[in-house]
Amino acid sequence: MGFALILASVSFLFALLWGPFLIRILRHYDIGKRIRIDGPRGHQTKLGTPTMGGLMVVGPVVLATVALNIYNLIGRTESGRSILVPLGVMLAYSFVGAVDDISGVRGMRRGEGLTARRKTLMEVPLSLGIAVVILLMDLQFAGQVGVPTIREPVHLGWAWAPVAAVWIFGFANAINLTDGLDGLAGIIVASAFAAYGVIALLQEQIYLVQFCFIVVGACFAFLWYNAHPAQMFMGDAGSLALGATLATVALMTGQWLLLPLVALVPVAETLSVVLQVAYFQYTKRRFGRGRRIFKMSPLHHHFELLGWSETQVVWRFWLVELLAAMAGVALALLGNP
Repeated sequence: MGFALILASVSFLFALLWGPFLIRILRHYDIGKRIRIDGPRGHQTKLGTPTMGGLMVVGPVVLATVALNIYNLIGRTESGRSILVPLGVMLAYSFVGAVDDISGVRGMRRGEGLTARRKTLMEVPLSLGIAVVILLMDLQFAGQVGVPTIREPVHLGWAWAPVAAVWIFGFANAINLTDGLDGLAGIIVASAFAAYGVIALLQEQIYLVQFCFIVVGACFAFLWYNAHPAQMFMGDAGSLALGATLATVALMTGQWLLLPLVALVPVAETLSVVLQVAYFQYTKRRFGRGRRIFKMSPLHHHFELLGWSETQVVWRFWLVELLAAMAGVALALLGNP
């Protein structure tokens, strides 16, 4: 654990130094100049802020993890094979997110990026492929689920694959929906990865512990530049990658049932959108005029319109997330032999 915390510090410094160069590159190519800003009117002042800042996290995490595991990767050890899974997921989803971010700047739908349908057609097969690969590699806890208070994991076999795919796809987009306020997604993701780092430590999956805290360090560095007022946004290149990777780490620990609790804020953000859309469509058909449950979704915008400042929303959501992550670790302890 001590070494993992050192890795978090190294990752933080590495990403912190990379940040100014990335901001300069993004500004040079106007990445973010035409990105549409969703939210209350006050958010329009953010127009032009560079996006794709998630590359500030993805790049250092990949380089640090490969450097740390070079011996295991060359020797094709079990931990070497295993670490390729979260790395591969991060790179693959970062590519999908980058395509969406660039489409929002250079594509036909400037300011909006890819359509929801096109993104779904890219993400669903990718998520299912990742789940099948984990099963075929026969990684620890593949095809299994840990249930709180039960010592032995429950075996699901191949029925695990579609569920795992839903988890990866769902949490990739849940973090994407959470990425709407300065500092919100970064601090939420860092807290969730720290929780799963502790859970992996309980299982003695040391390579996964180290990976989680490398991500935590890089997220903290991103927050240095994403704190209000943000110098850059995470973008889909970061939010999709981090969400999918978080779900993959949860699956690799077997404690993926706890992920909705550990990532409580992203789950609440997603549910607010689903409920808002469903209720609007229902009332539109039923009464001829759509009605809304929330003033605006995702949920963080609802609280902004209630009068909370952006900083208040971020801090209060983070406090809830921190407590939820602690509860998730506590439940994992109940099932640990």
